[in-house]
Amino acid sequence: MRKITRSAAVLAAAAATVSVLGATQAHAEGVHGCPTGAVCVYPGTGWNNDQPSLAFYSYGAHNLSGQFGSHMVVNNQYGGASATLWSGYNATGSALDVLPEGAAYIENLTPVNSISLNRP
Repeated sequence: MRKITRSAAVLAAAAATVSVLGATQAHAEGVHGCPTGAVCVYPGTGWNNDQPSLAFYSYGAHNLSGQFGSHMVVNNQYGGASATLWSGYNATGSALDVLPEGAAYIENLTPVNSISLNRP
């Protein structure tokens, strides 16, 4: 009986996954090389042939190193998730800017030491 219940649960989870994937089909391809669900940093103010130099996927703080001057920053998360640029490491100090879902901004990263991906 346990195997049947577990199999039914697996099938239900698979069906839910297919349903979610269908609903997010518009997100599947990403934006200018920035995968769906990620926050990406490009090495300059353009799209760099759709090749970001950094891509962050998990919620929480991500420290930056060696990022100076103007860069394109894209929040390709979905479901209302935002990204915050911080003056300190580990999402501390001052919040310098907040990028809502779908935003693509040119940002001066010289004063930025971390980016946090924020749950909606």
